[in-house]
Amino acid sequence: MAKASNCIALVDDDPSVLKALARLLGARALRTKTYRSARLFLESLADGLPDCLILDLQMPEMTGLELQHDLVCKGVRIPTIIITAHNETGMLEQCKAAGAIAFLPKPVQDTSLFAAIEAARRFKGERSC
Repeated sequence: MAKASNCIALVDDDPSVLKALARLLGARALRTKTYRSARLFLESLADGLPDCLILDLQMPEMTGLELQHDLVCKGVRIPTIIITAHNETGMLEQCKAAGAIAFLPKPVQDTSLFAAIEAARRFKGERSC
């Protein structure tokens, strides 16, 4: 699987969230690709892996946690930040156990998001050594 260069993938079923996150990251000169479903993101993997994945937890068809498990089962390792408006008990632990490097509540705070992206970049660097 090829690697997409310097790209952050955003997966959320809410178009307004995708638009807001893409604008926020674009203002920091971060290149993004947006996907309205887990299925569309999975289909894009043939084109290469993003540097980081920002993933909504609650989505129809396939949840963010199910997508994370699917990626891990396929041996696909992408530093993942999970965002959610539904902070259910135990979800943080489940997401971390599935390999997420950050778990952020919506609305996402800019500083928390950029700190998580920086952590993802460090994780990616450590992983590639």
